[in-house]
Formats: sequence, C-alpha cells, structure tokens
Amino acid sequence: MPYLVECLASVEAQTLDPARVEVIAVDDGSTDGTGECLEEFARRAPMTVTVIRQKNSGGPSGPRNVGLAKAGGRYVFFLDADDRLGPEALERMVAMADKNGTDVVLGKVEGINRTPPKSMWGKTLDRTDVFSSNIKFTLSAQKLFRRELLERHGMRFDESLWTGEDALFTMEAYLRADGVSVIADHVCYYLVGRDDGKHVTKSGGYALRFDSARALMKLIAELVPAGDKRDDLMIRPFLITLLPQFGPQFLKDSEEVRRHKFELAKPLMDAYWNPEVARRLKVHERLRLFLVAQQRPDLLRDVVEFVRAKKQAAAVMEKRATRVYLIYPHFRSRKAGIPDWIYLAEPREARAFEGYREAAANSFVRRAMRKVRRSLPTRGVGAAAA
Repeated sequence: MPYLVECLASVEAQTLDPARVEVIAVDDGSTDGTGECLEEFARRAPMTVTVIRQKNSGGPSGPRNVGLAKAGGRYVFFLDADDRLGPEALERMVAMADKNGTDVVLGKVEGINRTPPKSMWGKTLDRTDVFSSNIKFTLSAQKLFRRELLERHGMRFDESLWTGEDALFTMEAYLRADGVSVIADHVCYYLVGRDDGKHVTKSGGYALRFDSARALMKLIAELVPAGDKRDDLMIRPFLITLLPQFGPQFLKDSEEVRRHKFELAKPLMDAYWNPEVARRLKVHERLRLFLVAQQRPDLLRDVVEFVRAKKQAAAVMEKRATRVYLIYPHFRSRKAGIPDWIYLAEPREARAFEGYREAAANSFVRRAMRKVRRSLPTRGVGAAAA
C-alpha cells in the first residue's frame, strides 16, 4: 500500500475478456492493510480472484511459487504489487503468443521514478530467441509465460536465492522456450520506483549478488554447450551481477570486504571467465574483471578510481591504425604485467576514434584472439563445460 491500489486498478482496466482472466493474489504476511484491500478487490472485480494470505516468507520466490501452483490458465504473468500493467497489456501479449505459438512474450517496459531495461525494445519481434536479440538483459519475471512450458520442466523460483531468483527462472524459460516474442511498440508494464526505495532487489548484502551470479552461470553452463552461444550469455551475469561489485562501491568497502569479494569471485572467474567472454566487453569492463580473475585488488583500485572519475581514456593507434589501445591505468606497465590485448578496443569501441581502419582491423583482431587462446590455459572453458 498505496502502490497496490494502482496495481489492482491496472488489472481491472484490462481489455482481455474477464472470463479469460484469473487473478491469484498472494499476501505474503503484509501488515499495512494489503490483505483487506485484496479481499475487497476480489468482491468487486469482474474476473475470478483468489486471495491467499500467508506468513511472510522474506522474498518473492515463495509467493510466486504458491501462485504458480494454483494457476490454471494457459499463460501466467507475474505482476509485482508496486508496479502496474499498461492498457491492453494482457490482450496484446496473449494475442502475440497465440499468433506465433511462442512460449514467452516480453511487453515493453516503461519506468516511473525508476530506470527500465531499454536495449531490447528497438523492434517488435514475432519470434526470436535469447541468442538473436538483447532479451538476455531483461530477466525480471514480468513476462507472459506459457504455463505448459513451466509445468513440463517443473520450473519454479529458487527459494534459496534472496536476489536474482527471477533472472534464473526467466533465463531458463528463454533457453527452453519454443520461441520468444517481443512487443516493442506498446507499453505493457510500468516499473514503479517506490518513494521509500524499499525494493526487495535492492536489499540484502553483497554476498547475495555472488550467489545470484553463481546460480545463473551454472544454469547457462548446464544448458548451453561451450562455445560462442554460451559466451554470449555469460556476458549477462558478468556484466550485470558481478562487475558492479567491483565498481565505485569497491572504493568505499573495507579491506575485509574487498578480500571477501575477491574470494567469492575466484571460483566463478576460474570456471567461466575466458578470452572470448572478455573480448565481448568494453575495455574498462574487461580490465576490471581481468584483475579480479588475477586476484589483483592492488591494481584494481586505480582502475576503479579512473572509471569513477568518468575520464575519457586516451587512445594509441598502431599497425597502420588497425589497433586501438585505450590507455587505462597500468597499460604496458612492466610491474603490473597486464597483457596488451586487455586494452585492445573492439571495433564497436574503436570506431569513436578518428582514423581507425575497421575493415583492416577485423582480420587482425581475429588473428590476435586466436593467438591469445593458444597462449592461455584452457581451464576456463574446460571447467565451465565439466
């Protein structure tokens, strides 16, 4: 409350025939009148409404699983109590799934006092998958899922995770789905930022983020064979979950916390970090994670301070402008011993520098990466495949 009032109003305003809609509302031990509000909604709503009241579970996984176990429709949609549906959202998403036979539908998300994911809304896609689009960067649970897919694979939210449980669930659905649809031309979901900032995803200590990254990396390794596709997906946990632990907050952490973060990261870096994952990142992202993999907190601090200052790294062009190296801290320092390829800008980053010869550079980058792969131990890929 009071966000729930607008949430329920958005449900009541849906244009999908109420006879086709079943609402299962799980009151997870609220103390603010939520239960009474839900009961009143159940009495007046034109669709079937079931209200389940239970002791507080501490996270979203338990209530979602309770609701999923009660669901009887062809599709399920998980709506958070502080968010709201866009007009016609359910009608449009169900129509999209029915038209294309897809198992998951993403409806465009817009933020209210909160920043939504953006990179996947460039174009409406009748049928795609997690490898052919940017949907890996939106792993929240607010999607339309074909219930038969979830039941066939026994999919439920992991109640041992206190954050990132929706990322695990949604990624598995993407990987197991017979097609995914994207509605990019109509807002289906409003992601609402609470004034008090008390979102479950923002609570909990840093160690929970490593739990989340570990679970997602393990899932990807189990369901996707080693190779380009796996490396493409590994970008998500490395970039979104792991890297922020080694951003500006790292400078504020105590020495004990810094050591602990490196300890938590080590098995993940040993198992899943490799040159092919690295080259998919921007130079400053790759450099920070490389130093985490090498267990070099002493060098990492300088890099984080540089990034926090939002400085533009200088560039050095070599080999007739086919190589662009970005001069972040410790570049070509003998003492640091960081290999040049860590600082080598991929074409998408190098294009910002006048004089760069992209066509000629592409063949060089391919040769350079083959050389890097031959020179490094294979444990990263091997461990991930094991």
